[in-house]
Amino acid sequence: MGSGDGTNAHAPANDLFLLFRWHCVTGNLCHYYYCFNAFSVFPMLVLAMPIQTTGSLACVGECEVSGCVGQLCFPQCNSSSNTGPWYTQEPLYLQWQKWGCQGDCRYHCMVNREKERETLGQPPLKYHGKWPFKRLLGIQEPASVAFSVLNLAMHFHGWISFFIALYYKLPLREDKTAYYEYVGLWHIYGFLSMNSWFWSAVFHTRDVDITERLDYSSAIAVIGFSLIVSILRTFDVRVEAARVMVSAPVLAFVTTHILYINFYKLDYGWNMIVCVAMGVAQLLLWARWAAVSRHPSNWKLWMVVIASGLAMLLEIYDFPPYEGYFDAHSIWHAATIPLTVLWWSFIRDDAEFRTSSLLKKSKTKAK
Repeated sequence: MGSGDGTNAHAPANDLFLLFRWHCVTGNLCHYYYCFNAFSVFPMLVLAMPIQTTGSLACVGECEVSGCVGQLCFPQCNSSSNTGPWYTQEPLYLQWQKWGCQGDCRYHCMVNREKERETLGQPPLKYHGKWPFKRLLGIQEPASVAFSVLNLAMHFHGWISFFIALYYKLPLREDKTAYYEYVGLWHIYGFLSMNSWFWSAVFHTRDVDITERLDYSSAIAVIGFSLIVSILRTFDVRVEAARVMVSAPVLAFVTTHILYINFYKLDYGWNMIVCVAMGVAQLLLWARWAAVSRHPSNWKLWMVVIASGLAMLLEIYDFPPYEGYFDAHSIWHAATIPLTVLWWSFIRDDAEFRTSSLLKKSKTKAK
């Protein structure tokens, strides 16, 4: 993730290193490429990273006390306004669009400050680690949410098409199971991917502690499982005992890491290292396999690997949101949509290729 995940209420706003380190932690699948290269360009980027001024921080402090920013006041800053019988309160579908006192104070102080800077011809600042986005129907980052939902939809479509190809288009064994040896792994991968993009959409809708942890945890889960799949597929591990031996250490590590960041310490730097290690490892595994194998759809695999690396540039060269909606990170979300389509196309082709190979071998043995 990039600037779309740049809010860190746990880090001091004036600590550039901590902000940048947090900025590198992912809730998505390909962001580890960015993290891997980020510190090599840190001196260059830090000079161009505008951070909120003390004026905006003072505005937030005053708002939290008075409940107002200029002539605009927020009833949620008065806790007594939230009490009363249920029938006197607003419906849930209206409540979800509203923010707490601190959230509204931060947002409207940011809006006022940016209007002042715009009249002076000054560039946008980052506030609490995030660019000044415009809310839409209570959604914090509308573009990132929309593209996260589209990524989820593409994974669902890819998984469904994979399922249909396996069980309705390709030949099956006598017991009605698929010939393809990796079918179960890709089913789990599809579920974890859809889960990850779901929580990405939730996190970008409302950035709070629980959505942040769920976003991080689901991303780590899918990255860890993707590493397992990449090892098993690229080394053609088909024996069940060998699969368990390969998977168990990775599963144990990923589970321990998720428990660590949720129940002990949400260490952004350590989380980044974990993302980098697992992400780069599987990227290299797929690239090596594409180079040495004779798979008929190798070109699709190369395109995914290369395009993912190019998409990383959107995360490195961060820029403010255009019209308050489309920043580098949201565009990166958009870039992953066609890559997801191509990736599931490769998975389907791999199932057809392996099924065809196994059928040829079985016919040869029968002769």
